[in-house]
Amino acid sequence: WGISILIIVGAVVVVKLISLFSRKVLKPFITRTPNHLDNVIYYSLESPIKFAVMLLGIWIAIHRLVYPDNFVKAIDNAYRILIVLDITWVFARLIGGLLGIYLEKDSTGQTHKMMPIIKRTALVLVWIIGIVMALSNIGVNISALLGTLGIGGIAFALAAQDTVKNAFTIFTDKPFNIGDTIRVDSFEGTVIDVGARSTKIMDYDKRIITFPNYKITDANIINISSEPKRRVVLNLGLTYDTTPEKMKEALDILKAIPERVENVSSNPSDTTAVFTNYADSALVIMYIYFIEKQGDILGVTSNMNMEILSSFNKAGLEFAFPTQTIYIQKDEIE
Repeated sequence: WGISILIIVGAVVVVKLISLFSRKVLKPFITRTPNHLDNVIYYSLESPIKFAVMLLGIWIAIHRLVYPDNFVKAIDNAYRILIVLDITWVFARLIGGLLGIYLEKDSTGQTHKMMPIIKRTALVLVWIIGIVMALSNIGVNISALLGTLGIGGIAFALAAQDTVKNAFTIFTDKPFNIGDTIRVDSFEGTVIDVGARSTKIMDYDKRIITFPNYKITDANIINISSEPKRRVVLNLGLTYDTTPEKMKEALDILKAIPERVENVSSNPSDTTAVFTNYADSALVIMYIYFIEKQGDILGVTSNMNMEILSSFNKAGLEFAFPTQTIYIQKDEIE
């Protein structure tokens, strides 16, 4: 028993030495190389190798002692399963890392939108194969097991067909990417994850909302991130004592402002300033301009409003506010 305990302690020491060597020697060397493949191999092997060393130490320590045959058989079966699962762990990490290198970016350099579900599907398949091989390794009749699960699998497939169809629709129609800001009906937020069953969106309050994919496919989706420019519409009201000359000056000022504000489109076709309405208390100007894609929406809007206010004040143009003029007729008293 004492020697077996020392063997287990020795295995722990070896694991610690492997961790120290990999952290002090291997990892600094690998991070300096331009090739990402060695990073994937290091990530795939480090933890499974340490787990294998511990398995080997415990196996040697246990088999030095005398146990009943049934207990020894159970231990051997457990080790056969753990060894296969450890190898499966290596393949799962390796495939996940390779997918991250070669499929994460598409031809435009953007994150591949199908990457999360491709990765999950690949890892699920790897682990299913690993578990089947582990069970087969201890003598389980896989054909009989699959036959037993066949009816349940058919029922599951029928129940999951809508889920698969909705996920497939999202990935083929390409309404959005992970990281895009979208509006689903009246809800607006940033897509952080797309799964087979649901899509997760973070709103502006940093709360995560999970939408079932069937609601996404049936909803009206506006991809805000895909817009080349953001259209802004303002209704500006001037006082009724504004002369036609001053009104024309106001329109000319508004048309010239985009050239002076950063990240606002200066294309004449993107700017509209028209005298549209005689309101109750104001002469109304509709002003339309476009914010460039790279511009901060709130910041540019604030800069435009400040420029309009400053320009109108310099020109002596007064903004209207709700007013009433009351005429009182006074009868002559004889």
